[in-house]
Amino acid sequence: MKRTIVLYGLALALFVSGLKFLEYRFFVRDLSIEFYTGIIVVIFTGLGIWIGLRLTWKKFVFVGGDFTLDAATLQKLDITKREHDVLELIAQGLSNKEIADKLFVSLNTNKTNSSNLFLKLEVIRRNNTSKNR
Repeated sequence: MKRTIVLYGLALALFVSGLKFLEYRFFVRDLSIEFYTGIIVVIFTGLGIWIGLRLTWKKFVFVGGDFTLDAATLQKLDITKREHDVLELIAQGLSNKEIADKLFVSLNTNKTNSSNLFLKLEVIRRNNTSKNR
């Protein structure tokens, strides 16, 4: 966050310096200070909105449908009961910390269960990205 503020301040200083340079070189007699102030306001308002959206934008993943148990598939993939519990909570959209708290296990144990589950399902991460793609 500090880096963003510093970069924003430096960009503002650089832009104002550029405008002052142009003002003295070319437009000192033609345009008033209100024009330059307006340009700065419009540009940095747009830049502030863009940065604000980038910092606060959250990606939401839709988890559709109900999670149903298919014992044949679980057996075929050699998924344990605990891994099934983890998979069900992942399908509900819970984070690793929330899953660990709900299952009364440590965060590292949950990460191990998730990692084993991802290997068995041949996915890289939670958003259905297959290794075969």
